[in-house]
Amino acid sequence: MTTVTDKTVTKPEPAAAGRPARKAHAGWQSTPSVIALRMLVIVAALLLWQVMSGPVVPEYAVSKPTEVYDALTTMLGSAAGWNDIKVTAVEVLAGFGLGVAAGTVMGLFLGSFPLLGRVLEPLVAAVNGIPKIALAPLFLLFFGIGPWSKITIAMTGVAFVVFYNIYLGLRLRERELVEVVQVMGGRRHHVLGYVTIPTLAAPFFAALKTGGPLAILGVIGGEFIASSEGVGHELFTAAQNLDAASEFAGLIVLVALTLSLNGVLTALDSYALKRLGLAARRRPQPKK
Repeated sequence: MTTVTDKTVTKPEPAAAGRPARKAHAGWQSTPSVIALRMLVIVAALLLWQVMSGPVVPEYAVSKPTEVYDALTTMLGSAAGWNDIKVTAVEVLAGFGLGVAAGTVMGLFLGSFPLLGRVLEPLVAAVNGIPKIALAPLFLLFFGIGPWSKITIAMTGVAFVVFYNIYLGLRLRERELVEVVQVMGGRRHHVLGYVTIPTLAAPFFAALKTGGPLAILGVIGGEFIASSEGVGHELFTAAQNLDAASEFAGLIVLVALTLSLNGVLTALDSYALKRLGLAARRRPQPKK
């Protein structure tokens, strides 16, 4: 007679066994760790730049981080340097604001009248196909070398981006939702508040974030071609004088200007979507 004895074997749960590794992996992905790694990468790049400038890469072409720092402090410590930054910042903000206004009006107008949109859309696409920097000499003839020529160049680049996002957003608006609001007795302002604005919010703020760098690009391009002041003028002068340190100092100022504008637009985006009740759509769903 054979007797079978049951033996219970306890095995570690896979989830419990992998938990320490997951915690360690999650620790490296925390915000302080990511910031520390970013700073480490920046410091390593600067050290590599300092060491390679001269023995490997010609110093006149890339300068050195220490020389760039001296040029940046000289620029920020002079009234002329701050005047150049102010001129460029004013031109960027004016061109960006006017471009957003013009693009929004064009997008809403052509998007609200389908027949007119179908007639004019190919013409708008043809004008948009022209490189904006190629229009700079024309704007210089109209407005001279003053700030308005740079503002117009920046406005042109931003306006088309905003226009297409608004125009396509209106075309993709769900007709069923509009009809539901109308059947329930809603009027134009109800359709605008409950359907149109929530539909256009995301593409509109995406256009703003895309248009910010385009505004800076347009202004700097215009200052490169013809100007007597501004960061772009200083960059062009530094390039002519083979002054790599001042060139990199100007680029650092432009990066700071871009990051500042993007930060403001990101905060405005989050606030507007939160007020509209759309912020929850962007949050990643928890994994089960």
